[in-house]
Amino acid sequence: MIKDKVVVITGASSGIGEATTRRLAKQHAKLVIGARRVDRLESLKAEFPNEEILVKKVDVTKKEEVQALIDAAIEKFGRVDVLYNNAGVMPVNALINRAYDEWQQILDVNVMGVLNGIAAVLPVMVKQKSGQIIATGSVVGHVVVPNLAVYNGSKFAVRAIFEGLRQEQHGNGIRTTIVSPGSVATELYNSINNPENKQAEINFEKEVGLKADDVARSVEFAIDMPDNADINEVIIRPIKQDI
Repeated sequence: MIKDKVVVITGASSGIGEATTRRLAKQHAKLVIGARRVDRLESLKAEFPNEEILVKKVDVTKKEEVQALIDAAIEKFGRVDVLYNNAGVMPVNALINRAYDEWQQILDVNVMGVLNGIAAVLPVMVKQKSGQIIATGSVVGHVVVPNLAVYNGSKFAVRAIFEGLRQEQHGNGIRTTIVSPGSVATELYNSINNPENKQAEINFEKEVGLKADDVARSVEFAIDMPDNADINEVIIRPIKQDI
């Protein structure tokens, strides 16, 4: 039952986060949506004037901002039922190019951003003896492909972290879920700095990619499960994708 659940979503200003916000708002969840582009969040909130939606600016690489996001949810709603760690980047580059800044960005957003979310919300959920922590993974958290080695590594890391989280916290009634999509037509390509790689990703997404709402359906499904059932991982691929 999603109605009245308090759900915090990062990376909510576009793509999968935006689509998930729309789905859960239609189910009358109480939403706290965070991203760096607050204007987009406010526009999204305005689509649902009769729903309880709190907008908060957040950069997931800054632990104090992620903590403030969770604190805002507690202050307004008194609890957090779900945290969806959705913010992410996907620079595409061969290792030989030694893209140090890209590597750091991937680790800061995709790994530390998730850990910052876990660290902020876990004490709340342990006290509640309930909750669900979700992250956007990737098919390439299961397989390795050229030019995505560091991105691969970040998504493999999230899988390992979430399995550890599951083992540590299932006794406290905390559920853990990774939703791992293949290619999705979102704005993630904007984090690709190499022009050729960026255009190739755009072309591939247009040709075979999932829609953001396809992935949001999986998130909705995981949240809607009964409290005694824990969907630990969902893999969703475009039917024409090879890997």
